[in-house]
Amino acid sequence: MDPAFLIPETVVRENGYSKALAVGDAKGKALSLTLGITRIVEQESLDVSIWGSANGSDWGARPLLAFPQKFYCGTYTMVLDLSANPEVEYIRAEWKVNRWGRGDPKPLFEFYLFAEPVSVAAAAGK
Repeated sequence: MDPAFLIPETVVRENGYSKALAVGDAKGKALSLTLGITRIVEQESLDVSIWGSANGSDWGARPLLAFPQKFYCGTYTMVLDLSANPEVEYIRAEWKVNRWGRGDPKPLFEFYLFAEPVSVAAAAGK
C-alpha cells in the first residue's frame, strides 16, 4: 500500500464516512494513521473511528480503532495493527460531530486522515 489520504482535507458539518481504501500489500501489517484537524469552532467535538472489511461492503459491528474524542486543532497519530485482523482487505473512516452551547448549532470541522504502512518494530519504538 502506498501512503494515501483516507480522508483528503475537507470541511464537514455532519456525520459521515470515507470511501473504502484497499490495504493491498499492507494486509495483516501495521498502518500509521495521522488525523490532522485544521479548523474547528469552540464547543464541539469530533469522533473518528477506523473500520475494516474483507469485501468492501460488510464493515462489522465494531471499529478496529478509534481516536480519542477531539476538541482542538492539532495533529494526532495512532497505529492500526492489522495483524489481529488478517481478513481485512479494506479500511474506511467514520466521523461523528457534535456541537453544543450558543451560536450556530451545526458543527464545523476541517480535517484530514492520512494512512501509511509502518513496521511493527518502529511502531513499538524498537
